[in-house]
Amino acid sequence: MVAFCLYHALLYVLTITTVTIMQNEIKREILINASQERVYSAIADPKQVVMWFPESIEGNYQVGEQVAFNFDECGKSQVYVEDAKPHEYFAYRWVPGASPYSGDVLLVPNTLVEFYVEALSANSCKVTLIESGFAQLPIEVIEASYKGNVEGWDFMLDKLAMFLKR
Repeated sequence: MVAFCLYHALLYVLTITTVTIMQNEIKREILINASQERVYSAIADPKQVVMWFPESIEGNYQVGEQVAFNFDECGKSQVYVEDAKPHEYFAYRWVPGASPYSGDVLLVPNTLVEFYVEALSANSCKVTLIESGFAQLPIEVIEASYKGNVEGWDFMLDKLAMFLKR
């Protein structure tokens, strides 16, 4: 009986480990017909971000700052701006599955959202979005957060591309 219980406990741990490893990262790539500077501005300039992502941003959307993304019907979600390399890279941390979330993002399990902007020509870019860190979230929210953000990023990256077509 003890061996049976140990076997099932080990199987449970292996199953959880497999699930979290498989669902630790979302990666999406999209080609956009716009200059690298224009694409980066749409991601890093708060006046442009609100044209395709949250309805509004409260606070100073700069590296080292925490701001609130307001997603009207879903509420506000606190974000910590992690890093920025103009025209190439922009990253922030947030707490998926906890919308609305207000508080210090760095004190709770969170994910890192990274945007890489690569110029392919003068008016063409590849945007690579990577959201990682799902495995460190509480086990009860990993699957729903991952699934919701997979669908959400597909939708939002399409909105980004449509915004940049103007």
